[in-house]
Amino acid sequence: MNIQAKANTEPIISARGIINRFGAQVVHDRINLDIQPGEIIGIAGGSGTGKSVLLKTLIGLHRPDAGEVLLDGKAVQSLGAAEKASLIGVLFQQGALFSSLSVANNIMFPMREHTSLPIEERERLAATKLELAGLPAESGIKFPSALSGGMVKRAALARALALDPRILFLDEPTSDLDPIAASGIDALIRKLNDSLGVTVVIVTHDLTTLFTICGRIAILVDQKLTIDTADKLMQSNHPWIRELFHGPRAEGAFLARNMNHGN
Repeated sequence: MNIQAKANTEPIISARGIINRFGAQVVHDRINLDIQPGEIIGIAGGSGTGKSVLLKTLIGLHRPDAGEVLLDGKAVQSLGAAEKASLIGVLFQQGALFSSLSVANNIMFPMREHTSLPIEERERLAATKLELAGLPAESGIKFPSALSGGMVKRAALARALALDPRILFLDEPTSDLDPIAASGIDALIRKLNDSLGVTVVIVTHDLTTLFTICGRIAILVDQKLTIDTADKLMQSNHPWIRELFHGPRAEGAFLARNMNHGN
């Protein structure tokens, strides 16, 4: 499983008093969240609870109405583009690859924007990231339109890893994938966490992802975050959380988790 964070370690991500509102609608009401280095944490919630808004707040793409986000001890809004790019990698929904660039050039794009590496070194690193993401070398010359859904996700993950970030933010990494491809992405995330020690924040509605690879789960409900392990959240009396963790879809996810643990 994911690397266990030490209790006395400073959080690599810390959000305090986050308020997000759109007009009269309050989406997040004084949210607090600490994430330890090396942790895999999932963010879940019903439609309209602001999962993607919270993700954008954590990475600095959305400025909250109140509160502050610290990444590695620094206010996210104070980070320069190059400093932020070296600290975090982001996989957006649907991959968000540049359709006019080959896979290799997509991966090299952050290197070109934020480093002065020569082209030969960028190409070497792109090949390394392709391999790390579980893609064959020849996929580098392909364009996104020639890739399957699972390969698009892996290529986008390779781009997110381009600058060796300490934190990965993944927005619905298994959405629209068949179960086998989704399981492959879950296994890849766990492998990257184990081998690189990278902190992973996953916004997902995929219960299998939440139950099999996330050490903790943060549930957005009633404009607040309820954060705990899957086993503890199963004991919650909140109606929405109970429905999530005891519904028919949860049974299959828990079965997958038990099989994954060898039970």
